[in-house]
Amino acid sequence: MHEISVLNQRLQLLPDKAVYVPDLDLLLVADVHLGKSEAFQSLGVPIPNRVNQDTLERLNILCDRLSPKTLCVLGDLFHSPRGLDDAVLQSWIHFAETCGATVQVILGNHDRAIASLLDSFEIPFHAHPIEYPGLVLSHEPADVPDCVNLCGHIHPCLRLKTRLDSLRLPCFLLEPPHRLILPSFGGFTGGYEVRLTPGAIAYGVAEDKVVPFSGNSQAGRRRIQTF
Repeated sequence: MHEISVLNQRLQLLPDKAVYVPDLDLLLVADVHLGKSEAFQSLGVPIPNRVNQDTLERLNILCDRLSPKTLCVLGDLFHSPRGLDDAVLQSWIHFAETCGATVQVILGNHDRAIASLLDSFEIPFHAHPIEYPGLVLSHEPADVPDCVNLCGHIHPCLRLKTRLDSLRLPCFLLEPPHRLILPSFGGFTGGYEVRLTPGAIAYGVAEDKVVPFSGNSQAGRRRIQTF
């Protein structure tokens, strides 16, 4: 765990690719993308069946360890209508009913196409950002200069290179003035390689550690690329 303070907000960056806000007893994850493997399987791409189960098991372990009052998914809980079968829906409903936290879901760009279906299954969601004192939770980055914006959508990652090797790490991306972008939580989501601008900090997730890299580091000067 690596704790930072942004506008006097204590944020604990967890190597589980989640953020815990201790003063609110609030756990945050982004870009879970349940059903992505099913969507690829429907197109004939051989993807393992345990992707959703493994993702929810990791989230369940995290909830058991921290016992948060509230769990908020910062968008893209599900991947697409093509991958939203009964097993995917029921696995999430069972998790939400048994995780011990009040679950909030913000609609992401992948979720919006299935909002009516989520409503029919009584899966509560927020179509707009959620505001707490000093915090704005959103899917896409939001322009809120007087508050800390916690968001997802980008799937940030950082590439570390030497003359002989290269390593790509998911990361939390802290951008000026007060925005923290979470890495994708889902186990089959890919990412964007980020280049750090002056004043930005990437907190790379390396196994059980969270390691900061500033915009002046060699890793920070890599270009953004889509993967």
